Parts: sequence; structure tokens; C-alpha cells
Amino acid sequence: MKHYRYFALIFLMGFSFSCQEDTEKQEEIPAESFRNEVAATEVRVAKAETKSFDYLINATGKLEAAAQVKAVIEQPGYLIELPIREGQSVTKGQVIAKLDPTEAEIRLQKAQIALQNAQASFENDKLGFSRDFASGDEERKTFLEQQLKAKNGVFLAEIELKEAQLNLERCEVKAPISGKVADLQFKMGSLISSNAELCEILSTNNLELRVKVLESDIGLISINQKSEVYPVSNTQEALEGRVIAINPKVDENGLVEVAIRLTSSQNLLPGMNARAIIRAPQSNSLVVPKDAVVYRSGRAVVFTIEDNESRWNYVEVGKDNGQEIEILDGITSGSTVITTNNLQLAHQAPVQIVSE
Repeated sequence: MKHYRYFALIFLMGFSFSCQEDTEKQEEIPAESFRNEVAATEVRVAKAETKSFDYLINATGKLEAAAQVKAVIEQPGYLIELPIREGQSVTKGQVIAKLDPTEAEIRLQKAQIALQNAQASFENDKLGFSRDFASGDEERKTFLEQQLKAKNGVFLAEIELKEAQLNLERCEVKAPISGKVADLQFKMGSLISSNAELCEILSTNNLELRVKVLESDIGLISINQKSEVYPVSNTQEALEGRVIAINPKVDENGLVEVAIRLTSSQNLLPGMNARAIIRAPQSNSLVVPKDAVVYRSGRAVVFTIEDNESRWNYVEVGKDNGQEIEILDGITSGSTVITTNNLQLAHQAPVQIVSE
């Protein structure tokens, strides 16, 4: 019975030693062997480059006519001619409306008669000072003439005549600038009050786009800087524009107004919505394709490749132009960066570079 217990104890000790040895052998298997068993992720790559980088400032706004002037009827009367319609092109000085001139013509005739009467009275009184006017004293003659004209109302009659002539001229309304007619307010035969707005004249040959730009970007914009403008009516074809004005004031939303003059306004109208892209070149910037940057826990990450393995790099990003991103810190120029299949990629994962 004692021998039986002795052999049982030896057997248990041997079994325990064998299990421990197997466990140690399993622990000694390197992690590299497991990594080799995982299929390599196929990725495409690009180079991190130091080069000139076009930062794109995007902003939207509405097109406006470079000149937009109201045509005003300055005196009352009946509208007897209206040879214009909305959308019609007119030139500066062209007659665009006429009022009934009858009353203005009568006032002009009255003013002419009043001036003639005043001048006749002046000439009559002048005869009483014939000796003074015959003398060589020019200062005395000028003084007497001024006094007699004032006494007989010549000066006032002359002013009233000019006023009557001006009122007659105002019966014709002329275009203040060249452009297109908009917002026509009256029809022929209407009774017009003084200082009534007839229409607006828009200089549609010269259009401007006014946009709001972040105050942080305004330092990158200067007068005469090029811009690409994409009207809503044609988002595929870019129109060329140039910055002509920068408002020196920041609004309550932290935005600054910038005016862009278009070089072409074909098929465009004031009030249309448009998007502007202002290019701000940045020299000697380290950039990578935008697809190379992914975000993990709110931080920007770029994966590089070393020894056919991915390397996780936290980076500090700068400006973004929609295709490339500026890298301020985290990787070096010339690094090979992964641009595809990097959303779920892990650190030190095996990767295989594939071509297009």
C-alpha cells in the first residue's frame, strides 16, 4: 500500500512538470510569428513634400452691379413718354422719360418777359446817369450799374429765368449712367410727384461679388489678388476676378467684407449667389495629401511606412486647400505616408504598397 502511494506521487509530480514545460514553450513563441500570420494591408502611398502651397479661402456672397443709380423725376407732372422697359440697355444721357412740358414752357415765357421788363426799367433809369456812364470812371460806372439792376429787379429776373429753363429741362429724364433698367415704377400717363423714383440703372457690364471672410484669413488677402468665382447658375466654369476692396472693419461675427471685381459678366445678373475662392500661396510648407490625415480621439494622425510596417504619428495640421494639408509638426519632409486603408490601421501593422 505504501509502494502504491509512492508511485502515485511520482506520477503526479511528473505530470505537473510536463504541463509547466509546455506552458513555458508556448510563452516563448515570439509575437513576430503571429504578426507574420496576419495578411498585410494593401495601401497606396505618397511623399510628404516641402513646396509652395496654395491655401484656398472660400466665401460666398451676392453679385452686385459696380454702379447702381436711381433715376429720379425731380418735378411733378404727367408722364407723356416712356421709351424704356425693364432689362433694356441705356447709355448715359439718353432720354428715358418725358413729362408734359406745357406748364414749364409757360413759366419760361413768363420769366423771359419779366427779365425784359426789368432790363427796360434798368435802361430807362440809366439815362438819368448818362454823364456818369459817359465818364472814364470805371469803378463809378460799375457801382451805378449794379445799383440800378438791383433796384429794377434785373438780377432776380435773371435767376428766375434760369430756374424756369432748368424746370423745362427736367421734363426730360435722362439716364445718369450706362447700364440696364431695373425696377421701373410708372407707366405712361401716370401723374408723377416731385422727386419720385422712376427706375434704377444697373451697370451690369461691371459686376462685383461681396463676400465675408474670417478675420483670421484677412491677413492673407491683398488688393488685386486673383480669385476664382463660381456663380450658382454655372458651378462648373470658374470666372476670373480680382480683389478691389477690403473693408477695414470686423463685424460682430468676426467677419470682414471683401469686394471682388469680375473680369467678365456674361449671362450674369445682380443679386445672383456666387462662391469665391481666393488663392493665398504659402511658400516652403510641408504638405501631404488630405487623405493621409485621419483623426483618432480628436487628434490628427498620419501613418508612415518603415520596414513594410505602418507607423503611427501624431501631427499638428495647418491650412487645408481641399486636396492637400499643411503639416506643422509630427513628420519630416520626404516621409512615405499612407493615403488609403488608413482609417482602421494600427501601429506596426504589416502593409503592402500597391500601385494605381
